[in-house]
Amino acid sequence: MEIKPRSARSRTTASDAQVLARLREIVGATHVLIDPDKVEPYAQDAIKEKFPPEAVLLPRTAQEIAAILKLANEMHFPVTARGGGVGYSGGAVPIEGGVVIGTDRMNRIKEIKADDLYVVTEPGVTTHALQQAVEALGLFYPPDPASYKDSFIGGNIAENAGGIRSAKYGVTKHYVLGLEVVTPTGEIIKTGGKTSKNVVGFDLTGLICGSEGMLGIITEATLRLLPLPEATGTVRATFHTMREACACVARFSRARVTPVAIEVLDRNAIIAVESQFAFGLSQDAGALLLVSVDGSKEEVERTEHLIEEVLRDGGGYDLIRAATRAEEDRLWDVRRALSPAIKKFGTLKFNEDVVVPRTRVPELIERVEEIGLRHQTFVVNFGHAGDGNIHVNFMCDREDVEAVGRARQAVRDTFAVAIELGGTISGEHGIGYVKAPYLAMAIDAPTMNTMKRVKRALDPNGILNPGKMFVEQESEHRTQDSE
Repeated sequence: MEIKPRSARSRTTASDAQVLARLREIVGATHVLIDPDKVEPYAQDAIKEKFPPEAVLLPRTAQEIAAILKLANEMHFPVTARGGGVGYSGGAVPIEGGVVIGTDRMNRIKEIKADDLYVVTEPGVTTHALQQAVEALGLFYPPDPASYKDSFIGGNIAENAGGIRSAKYGVTKHYVLGLEVVTPTGEIIKTGGKTSKNVVGFDLTGLICGSEGMLGIITEATLRLLPLPEATGTVRATFHTMREACACVARFSRARVTPVAIEVLDRNAIIAVESQFAFGLSQDAGALLLVSVDGSKEEVERTEHLIEEVLRDGGGYDLIRAATRAEEDRLWDVRRALSPAIKKFGTLKFNEDVVVPRTRVPELIERVEEIGLRHQTFVVNFGHAGDGNIHVNFMCDREDVEAVGRARQAVRDTFAVAIELGGTISGEHGIGYVKAPYLAMAIDAPTMNTMKRVKRALDPNGILNPGKMFVEQESEHRTQDSE
């Protein structure tokens, strides 16, 4: 099943004059957008496939969102919640029309408790803004998706976002203590709390984390913080083969070292960034590792020496250790340059984020390279070697129908390999509508049916974020003709 983007807006009861009038009563007339130019930015995410909503609503409170959802259930129109709109799975895209609830105005950090190590925030705060606010007080919020400057905290929680620091610090769900959530039927519930230990009742906080906006809309989050590390350090090394590079991941563990991040680039990634930006990387390199650490100054110094030993013993060469924070940033510029560097290899990028046990990463990349050759599709691999989460990028010409078809088949074959190697089809990006056709490859029927029963129990009318994840599920809202 392939869902096609559209330029015309689907029409549901959300477009009825009386419904729009009631929506204006709830959030205020200036916060109901229906002009095509104003709703267009809410029609897509990072994939750039457009599904324009009938209206965009910009509420300020949980009570307003609850009223919207009660009206949606009464009048049977779809509702899609949206954060920063930088996802790669279409999770926040209104593919069945209806209204988008933007959390742009819910952008306050309500409370930071340094001694109790938590922060209370609204969902529309960017990850970067929250990190800056807590770091000013000597505190640390580790989750760091690549889109951290634009992604919203609410979206991070809904997608259970990861990032390069996950090798040491884990992902978003490990820092969510409690939530305020509006259910699909319009009730406001509280989950968890402000303590790191809480086993009272079902773990509804865990249920909402990673639910992709299908089980509720997050209106407030209480997040766990850590003391800000005193120092950081980065070491870069080049390798002749991917197997040599990835073998160092296990060597770090045996040396009792836990890096913050272990990022790997394959041969094609190195060629791409070097040809575009001339970083001085070896053209014969088969892989590149970026390894970062944090802690006290003494701990960082000691750990960097251990890392250098592990890298050299594992076949690494051209080692560079950053002496200052500015030098660290320059080393990481290679990783940041990847996205613009690979654009010259195609106008369409299939950016997948498969994950396997970290010892299987070399085999994954070797087999993905074979898949690329078999389907005559250029592929670039890079990502988080420390947790086995690799970003596989198949490049093709958007206007070449045959090339796009070959790339799609390469994606399916890659998912099959990831599962065969003991992994799965997504480590960070989520399912949305983009990976929905492949979900049954990764989840068996009883598990899938359990998820569907949870969805039906909380959202009996199929109002919230329809058309995602369970592609065969029929929506119950009334679709009329397109404009």
